[in-house]
Order: sequence, then structure tokens, then C-alpha cells
Amino acid sequence: MIQTEFEFTLPKGYLDDEGNLHRKGVMRLARAMDEIVPLRDPRVKSNPAYATVIILSRVITRLGALDEVTPLIVERFFACDLNYLQKFYRQINELESDSPQTNTTPESAPQLPS
Repeated sequence: MIQTEFEFTLPKGYLDDEGNLHRKGVMRLARAMDEIVPLRDPRVKSNPAYATVIILSRVITRLGALDEVTPLIVERFFACDLNYLQKFYRQINELESDSPQTNTTPESAPQLPS
């Protein structure tokens, strides 16, 4: 059976409004629609880099004790965590030019498509 969900731990973590830190999460493999739907979003039309925010909010299925991961939450990630998740996304979806790896450490972690 193919593995479709992958656990990760953010380097810094997401700090919510109540001061709770959320570091452990799960990301699922992306589907075609995960990369197509953001292209219709007005925020992406005015700023193509925003696609990263929407894609990550679609594929992160769990982050700490949060009920859901929304684009607003992704916007509030620390830069090092966003970079980690972009690399992690590319790794698990085998978008890297090197041979696919299953190690999910920050050093070998996955970048969203351009």
C-alpha cells in the first residue's frame, strides 16, 4: 500500500493566539486539484507566491491541537517553518530532481512548485 500521509515536526512551531505552540503535524500527498484550485483564487492572481500558502493549507491535515489549518494560519508561520514545509512538500511528492527520499528530517526535508 502506498503511504499517503507523512508526519513532520516544525523547527520553531506555530504560536496560536492563546500562546500554544504547535510543532507536530501531518501532511498528505498532494492531488492535482491541490495545485489547480489556488490558481483560481484572487489572492494568487494578484500575488502568485500566495499559492504556496493555499497549497500548504490544503495538504496539512493536522498541526498540533488545531482543528484545521487555514491560509491565515499558514500566513503566520515563522519563515524557517514555511521553508521547511515547502521542502517537505517537494520531498514527499517526489518533486525534487534527486532520487526520492523518505527521510523527513529538516536537512533533507522537501519546495512547492513554482
